[in-house]
Amino acid sequence: MAAARLGPLYSRRLIPRVETPEGLWVCWRCVGAEDVSRVCDLSVGGLFLSTPIPRPLGARARLDFLVPEGQIRAEAIVQHHVPSGGLGLKFTAITDEDCPRLVALMDRICSHRASQAPGRNPAGLPTRSL
Repeated sequence: MAAARLGPLYSRRLIPRVETPEGLWVCWRCVGAEDVSRVCDLSVGGLFLSTPIPRPLGARARLDFLVPEGQIRAEAIVQHHVPSGGLGLKFTAITDEDCPRLVALMDRICSHRASQAPGRNPAGLPTRSL
């Protein structure tokens, strides 16, 4: 008997994104306007941020994160938008000194999510009761 598939077999995304905690925000500028938005998901290749105001596809954005890992500055372009939902941005540049901070931020988010998953220990290994 064949199993039914619930989703696509593949993802077009080359770099997987992780859902971020509620408290991750970014200051950003795009098309002459400045804003502060919640980061919904993040990867070393880009992010999706919550904003009701659309920006044109291909528009350049400058991002400034202030996180425990330190300041992270990056440049990005608008890849897609969800009406009244947010923008998907692809990183186009990040400084050599800020890149390790972005990786450290991703590590922190991933380790936090693994420790919060039900039925898993902080190392992310499955647990069972005896």
